[in-house]
Amino acid sequence: MGLTSGAGHSRRAFLSASAGITGAVVLTGAAGAADLRPTGGGALPPGDPISPQEPDARLRALLARVDERRIEDVVRELVSFGTRHTLSSQDDPQRGIGAARDWLFAEMQACAARSGGRMTVELQSYDQEPANRIPVTTRITNVVATIRGTTDPDRVHVISGHYDSRATDVMDAVSDAPGADDDASGVAVVLELARLLAEEPIESTVVLAAVAAEEQGLYGANHMAERFAADGVDVRAMFTDDIVGASRADDGTSDPRTIRLFAEGVPTSETPEEAQIRRSVGGENDSPSRQLSRFVTDVAANTATGMDVRVIYRRDRFLRGGDHIPFLEKGYPAARFTEPNEDFRHQHQDVREEDGVRYGDLPEFCDFGYIARVAKVNLAAIWSLAQGPGAPTGVVVRTANLTNDTELVWERGPEPDLAGYEVVWRETTDSDWTHRIDVGDVTTAVIDLSKDNVFFGVRAIDADGHRSPVTFPRPLRD
Repeated sequence: MGLTSGAGHSRRAFLSASAGITGAVVLTGAAGAADLRPTGGGALPPGDPISPQEPDARLRALLARVDERRIEDVVRELVSFGTRHTLSSQDDPQRGIGAARDWLFAEMQACAARSGGRMTVELQSYDQEPANRIPVTTRITNVVATIRGTTDPDRVHVISGHYDSRATDVMDAVSDAPGADDDASGVAVVLELARLLAEEPIESTVVLAAVAAEEQGLYGANHMAERFAADGVDVRAMFTDDIVGASRADDGTSDPRTIRLFAEGVPTSETPEEAQIRRSVGGENDSPSRQLSRFVTDVAANTATGMDVRVIYRRDRFLRGGDHIPFLEKGYPAARFTEPNEDFRHQHQDVREEDGVRYGDLPEFCDFGYIARVAKVNLAAIWSLAQGPGAPTGVVVRTANLTNDTELVWERGPEPDLAGYEVVWRETTDSDWTHRIDVGDVTTAVIDLSKDNVFFGVRAIDADGHRSPVTFPRPLRD
């Protein structure tokens, strides 16, 4: 779509959208405004159907390097520590959570050594006072690798897995608790991404974390989220990979090409004022986490990953929780990856055999090819977020006057390779965005569709064609 600009006055350029309408683009001022009200009475809907974002050449090359064998080695190494219970030994070099922590730190440091200084690794520790499931003061340590962005380092994206494990009794810190699926599988995903991304310059910052004390009450993730919030870190996305190691259900059925992604609707951190706005505009299905989940299906459910992403419209599984929740509580967009069917004989179980049935979270019940494909989904998502532009900020719908068109306004992003913006829309009964309208490098667009009848959003595009997650607008009375 071509745009023409003028100095000191508006200039009009006519266009024809592929859906068959005739419209106009009007630019005003330095940033400009796109006016897409039809001038010829053509058929609606305006805009082009949305197509998935295909992986770029660098991403395809990275996806091809995901190594199933290395992933299996990580899972088996973590299992070899016997138990990784949060209350187990911190200083035994061979058994317990301390041995696992030290091994993970060394693996992350080995990745960082190949990064040319872009990746740093820290042991993020604190002393947890006695609390629920923590009977005595306990040192809790997250192993955190940060890959600093080259051009937009203040925009941050996080992926985590938890390296602690448990037996049937959540307070049993002595018995074997192999934790192969829950959650050595998620930590293996994190380490594989660290290995692959360490040598790749990326535009915005990626944090890869193995966190502790998930089983005792999300303590490690909560500490990490608190640290980010206290430091004012702009976390644009957080994913936890928890129980991503098996594709077979307890009834024997297999679904090796699907990963669930849990994404909340009404934000956990919503204020009363925000709730009032949401009720008045109908934004129950348009939280930042829902936009994040739509982005993942857009960039990561394809032949390059070999996976389908099944978005579940819940914060987590029924009455359960995970390490993304502390991030949601701080107002950060976050979601959880989990295998399609959990086999509870192999989760939170003492290792044993009863009536010929083998119990316990053992490597023999993992599908390492499946974990490798889950790693590809994570890689496609985090790469596309980090290499693409950030979701637009300050997006509003002007509502000072009653009209049957929709005027959207947003702030221009800081990315040096920013090319422009798209307005996206969908029917209120659709679960995902269906149409896009290229409005160019402007900060205002007027669309000839009523805000009463459809939902709108805005996303950014860079010079390489990467698109950002969508931002859902709030109302503004001028």
